[in-house]
Amino acid sequence: MSPNPPKAFAVPGQVRFRDILYMALFALRGNWLRSTLTALGVIIGIAAVIVMVSVGQGTQAQLDQTISRLGSNRIDVMPNWGRQGAVRMGAGSVFSLSMDDVEAIRERIPGARFVSATVRGSAQVIQAEQNWSTQWQGVQPDFFRILDWTLAAGDEAELAGFEGTDTVVVLGQTVREKLFGEDDPIGATIRIGRVPFTVVGVANPKGQSGWGGDQDDTVFVPLDTARRRLMGQMQLPPGTVQGIVVGTASSKDMAQVEADLNAVLKETHRIPPGGEDDFIVRNLTQLVSARNETTRLMSMLLGAVAGISLVVGGIGIMNIMLVSVTERIREIGLRMAVGAGPKEIQRQFLAEAMMISLGGGIIGIAIGIAGALLAGRIGALPVELNLQVIALATGFAVATGLFFGYYPARKAAQLDPIEALRHQG
Repeated sequence: MSPNPPKAFAVPGQVRFRDILYMALFALRGNWLRSTLTALGVIIGIAAVIVMVSVGQGTQAQLDQTISRLGSNRIDVMPNWGRQGAVRMGAGSVFSLSMDDVEAIRERIPGARFVSATVRGSAQVIQAEQNWSTQWQGVQPDFFRILDWTLAAGDEAELAGFEGTDTVVVLGQTVREKLFGEDDPIGATIRIGRVPFTVVGVANPKGQSGWGGDQDDTVFVPLDTARRRLMGQMQLPPGTVQGIVVGTASSKDMAQVEADLNAVLKETHRIPPGGEDDFIVRNLTQLVSARNETTRLMSMLLGAVAGISLVVGGIGIMNIMLVSVTERIREIGLRMAVGAGPKEIQRQFLAEAMMISLGGGIIGIAIGIAGALLAGRIGALPVELNLQVIALATGFAVATGLFFGYYPARKAAQLDPIEALRHQG
């Protein structure tokens, strides 16, 4: 420590808060390496908190976007299973759903605001000399409302008229780029397989699905057109469909509509009590809840790790401050002898602990922000920085210093001045 310390404690009764901070800074500067190593636990803890929360919130935001792209308040109905001899076939291997089911759902389930049957397949799509292998979907008008598909080009009224056997098509963005580049495709003719279609719209981009597929690599045609013109080789029984998509007015209606769907389909399919369903009703809120719970548990785990780092850092501060009190017993006695009271001694040591913790917190915040941005850029992780979390981390840093510095500061303040002066440290 410097032989010329400030004279703040040399004048009784004139110690100000600024003087206490100055003395604390002077004392820490005398052994800056030890002070830096002491703050290391706080630095790691605060940095871990910021990185953890930033990645957690970024993941949650990305999850919300993914779910919104899949369609809000949506319930899917799919065929369940089939048998060929004694062998059970996989889900969707038979077509157990029909247009009669679609009409029954529309008529008998009040909460089913939108209903659309679907069929799908793959084909080569051709425009002039360009061609692209993609997926096609035969849908009804409600499909676009349920999955929140809107048009980037074309008339929205075309979606409401997506009925009958008209040979019209709406392109996904990926297909538009592959076939037309930057040209306007509206009114152009393309062929899906051997069938010519007129382009009436281009859908707004949706990006990846929750399963990693490109939702924009698809084209949409009217359901009846798909069934009659594109599914000839699949030999679908009359009136059957591959799936049904149901949209509810509110998320509060999801559970009731799901129960109603099961009841109505059991009746229309004549499934006896205790019999195995030949359909699957999948509520997407179950997927959302499962992923939210996973994110929450991961955040709790990372938060616990960060909390342990802060506690370890706080214990390190307390240990070093206790060592500092032991090393400076004679100094404390001298200050008390020239007029410094127990409160001033306690405040100085508290200030030292808090400055170590706050300094570590500031460094930890900088490292945490840099680490979060680096994780987003190099690790391709979703990151969302939150100023409230940064402010909270600063508060935690100060609180850590205050909590773990209290005992050493109180121990220093309770030293007997005479005994302290006699100390030969």
